[in-house]
This record gives sequence, C-alpha cells and structure tokens, in this order.
Amino acid sequence: MKSKTSFPPLEGAAPPSRCPDNSAFKQQRLPAWKPQLTIASVLSSFFLIGAFCLTVGVCLVLSANSVREIQIDYSDKCSHCSKLRENSSNWNKECHCSVNFTLKEAILGDVFMYYGLQNFYQNHRRYMMSRSDAQLLGRNVNIQRSYCAPFSTYRNGTPMAPCGAIANSMFNDTIDLFYNRNSSVIQVPLLKTGNSWWTDKNVKFRNPESYNLSSAFAGTARPPYWQKPVYLLDEGDERNNGYVNDDFIIWMRVSAFATFRNLYRRVRRIRHFAEGLPAGNYTFRISYNFPVTRFKGRKHVILSTVVWSGGSNPFLGIAYLVSGTAATLTGFVITGIHLKLRKKKTYFQKQ
Repeated sequence: MKSKTSFPPLEGAAPPSRCPDNSAFKQQRLPAWKPQLTIASVLSSFFLIGAFCLTVGVCLVLSANSVREIQIDYSDKCSHCSKLRENSSNWNKECHCSVNFTLKEAILGDVFMYYGLQNFYQNHRRYMMSRSDAQLLGRNVNIQRSYCAPFSTYRNGTPMAPCGAIANSMFNDTIDLFYNRNSSVIQVPLLKTGNSWWTDKNVKFRNPESYNLSSAFAGTARPPYWQKPVYLLDEGDERNNGYVNDDFIIWMRVSAFATFRNLYRRVRRIRHFAEGLPAGNYTFRISYNFPVTRFKGRKHVILSTVVWSGGSNPFLGIAYLVSGTAATLTGFVITGIHLKLRKKKTYFQKQ
C-alpha cells in the first residue's frame, strides 16, 4: 500500500486567493438603478397613494351601501322546532314553521337568498381536516386511512358517503319563499343550481362512475345526521345529486369566521318576479332540521342583491379609507418636519 506524502508549502509562495472572480456579476459592477429619494418624490408618493386609496375607499363604501338587503333571524320564531331537534331521537319527525315579513320597497335586479349561521366554528383544525378529497373526486379509497374519523365507518364496517365531520354537519333546513299577493299566495321560484363555483363543480367534486347513482354508492351509508343518502339530495334533478350537489359543495367550503353566510338560492326572474321582488307581504316556510341551541348559535335567512364590488360588506372600503387617511396624514407630517428643519437651517446660515 502506498502512503500519501504531504509536502509543506514553499517558502515565499502566496496562499490561494479566496476572492471572487473578477467578473461584473461577482464584483457587483452590473448597471443598476438607485432611486434618489428627494423631498419632492417622497411627498408626492405619499399624497398620490393617499388620494388613490381614498378614492377607491369612497367608491367601495358607496357601492356596499347601495346593496338592498333584508335579514331575518328565525331562531326564536321556530323555538318549538328547535326544542324538538335537540333530542336526537326525533330526527325522523318533521317540523315546520313560518316567518312573515314585509318589503316596503321592491328589491330590483337579481336577488340572492342566503342562510346565515352565528357562533358556528368551522375553523377548528380537526373539523377542517375531517374530509376525504379523494372520496369527493369519486375515487374508490379506503377512508379508514383518511382524517374522517370518527365519521368514517359504522360499527358494522359500512363506510359513510360522504365521510367526515364537515359533511356530517351539513346545513339541511329547507326554506321556501311565498308572496302574498292580494288574496292569493304565490310561491317565489328559486334556482337551486348554478350557485357553486365552476372549479368546485367541475374539478374538485365528481361522482363515482356507474350507470346510475344508486349503484355507484352501493355498499355505503349516509352520515349519521343526514335524513337521506347522498344520491337523493335533490330528487327533482338527477344532475344535482351526489357529490356534485350545489348545496353540498357550498357547505364543504368552510368559513374562516364563526359568523358566516352561504348562498342558498337565487330568485328566478319570471312572471311576477321578472324585475325582482315586488313590495308587499312575504312568508318564509321553513322545514327546521338544523339544531343550533346546544352551541348557542343563531340562524338567519338573508335576501340580498349584489353590485360590482360584491355584497353588503363595507370592510374593504373602510380599509382603503384608513390606509388613504394614514398615507395623507404621514405626508402632512413629513411636510411639517421638512419646513421646520429648512427654517432652522436658514436661521443658522444667517448667523
């Protein structure tokens, strides 16, 4: 075996250089632009940003205030149904209630119906993870390995479809709207499809492939809190059943806040409602199924219009107003400091 022999460096030899290569990039000689911050450029930037934010904020606030909206809390008005639903053994008993209200002015244009929940925390980490995206894509997966537990299978091993806590707690009140016109009662036509996002309806949710839905979901069972299986969510429209049901898709998009609203229906603009909802007396007829008393929640039904900036939410406009005001005030403060320093500099130069 040959041994390696190391030789000491020669006396007087320069050590190897550790400097970067003499290139424009490594020596930082590339052409660059460096802004020259003068008092004129700084102040103009602050005032321009302030004017832009204030203008946008005013437009957003005025747009949000132009939204017509009516919100009705039916938690107490359906208290007898709420007490019935608190007992889980009454899950198969129907309970209905009615809520009357009056529109003093007509709501013109497209009218949207929302259901609102208060004090319902969908942002809990374990709740948000309790779902199987592979199952919602129509794939044959072993949901026992997913995060759906304890809402994955029954004791006899039958898998739930859909699985998870989100699906199990789906909002299932049925809300119908009636228009009291003179002595007749007219049901307001409502659209139950076309309310979900296109990407959700066509990309994120799909039904298992089969010649019919009942056979596609054979060997599975509905979640414990559901009253009917997933392939019968909309018995009037076969295309709105299963995992591609609009109400189910909208519910599966969880909210970041404890108080939220989800789109439920859209008013179909035909006959008496071609221009929107006319002024007059109306009645909500509600099939009460979703209990909220145990978590001290509240339930609302909202009728609202939308504008170019969205619904009746002035938060974004207020945020722009606050930012614009802060930028403008900062500009004035810098202006005052500059004038004071310049005056002091002039005084010392005269001395």
